[in-house]
Amino acid sequence: MDVFMGMIGLFGFSFPPKNWALCAGQIMPISQNTALFSLLGTTYGGDGVQTFALPDLRGRVPNGQGQGPGLSDYQMGQVAGTESVTLLQSQMPQHNHLLNVSGMGGTQNTPAGNVTAQVLSSEEQPLNAFGATANATANPQAIGLSGNSLPHDNLSPYLTMNYSIALNGIYPSRN
Repeated sequence: MDVFMGMIGLFGFSFPPKNWALCAGQIMPISQNTALFSLLGTTYGGDGVQTFALPDLRGRVPNGQGQGPGLSDYQMGQVAGTESVTLLQSQMPQHNHLLNVSGMGGTQNTPAGNVTAQVLSSEEQPLNAFGATANATANPQAIGLSGNSLPHDNLSPYLTMNYSIALNGIYPSRN
């Protein structure tokens, strides 16, 4: 197989082959890698005077450049995405949490196994605030906030392998 300089390969072993380097964002001297620099430039980093960087695919998935129909436009070297996300209230679908209650007079003095009901009061009868079955819904503002605002994983299932870039090989010509 012919190898093109700057070609990225995926390997099932943990080291880069000879004349390849891990795609780990290393800073490279231009003076020792002029041909590779002429292909990559500072797309992935470096100062463009003395150094340039190799792509860093650690914890990242490659994404094709350009814009497909109905898709966003992606530029070479663009980095985006995050491993975890904390949803804001404004990002959640509008919803409510209903509190089921009874409009009948309470028959129980304990909340265990019961629902909130009208309070009955008389001089002979103690106050009862709970009934056996719900037949109404309380005002949605009767329920407080829930959730802890903690981030959750935002990763697709993955298998970690070794991305490496060819430091030497055939210099690719343009069509």
